Amino acid sequence: MSRTADILLTALAPAIWGSTYLVTTEALPEGYPVTLAVLRALPAGLLLLAITRCLPSRGWLGRSFLLGSLNFSVFWVLLFVAAYRLPGGVAATLGALQAMMVILMARGWLGTPVQSGAVAAAVAGVAGVGLLLIGPEASLDPIGVAAGLGGAASMAAGTVLSRKWQPPVSALSFTAWQLTAGGLILLPVALLVEPPLPPLTATNLAGLAWLGLVGAAATYALWFRGVARLEPGAVSMLGMMSPVTAVVLGWGWLGQSLTPVQFAGAVIVLGAVWAGQRANRPLQNRLPEAA
Repeated sequence: MSRTADILLTALAPAIWGSTYLVTTEALPEGYPVTLAVLRALPAGLLLLAITRCLPSRGWLGRSFLLGSLNFSVFWVLLFVAAYRLPGGVAATLGALQAMMVILMARGWLGTPVQSGAVAAAVAGVAGVGLLLIGPEASLDPIGVAAGLGGAASMAAGTVLSRKWQPPVSALSFTAWQLTAGGLILLPVALLVEPPLPPLTATNLAGLAWLGLVGAAATYALWFRGVARLEPGAVSMLGMMSPVTAVVLGWGWLGQSLTPVQFAGAVIVLGAVWAGQRANRPLQNRLPEAA
């Protein structure tokens, strides 16, 4: 499969993740970030394990739990906290910093050279997300900001290490291991620190089903497939598709307005994503153009 096809398939994941902000605030009960993260990860992971019938070997157990904590446990809890305590635009802008974090982590852990074009694309993408989502009424809650930055760092580390450690199994099995591990890590925490959930409504159940089956099981399989095939910097730039989707959903679903500044921000984000894919291409793919 061509690199372009790999990019498009991988981009589907963050495009769908853009619905997380809408579903979290409109369809899920507020105040249960850990419990909701468990309900998103564990059932989806167990379902994928039943489908793939592939368990991690003893040597992969530790790595599966570490990656599960970075990509799911820590990331999702902090994502829920940021979504509850910050305007969606501020939370998404902090999350967009993940692309820059991936570039630095890939340099240290994978030896990937830092390309000036990739850094410029990441900076432009963060600026575009800010224009797209941050309004004059945006407020900065310290706990929310810390959660947003921590979540970005957790996902960045998980992305780079998922590229560094590639098991000899399918992306679906790799996703199942991490989702199950992440859910198991969070289960005792949820039981200890949060009260029992209130009776769930049909809307709550539909929101959890969407976030678990589509927003976790299906999309993370595409994401980890892309992590294995594409450069970490290129994959992380695709994550900026998420806030674009969030704005489109807000406009189409909630009837929110789209200002000229927001439109400009969307154009900048999409341009930055495109530039990031070119800047992060393997060196051998650039040589014919330079000749």
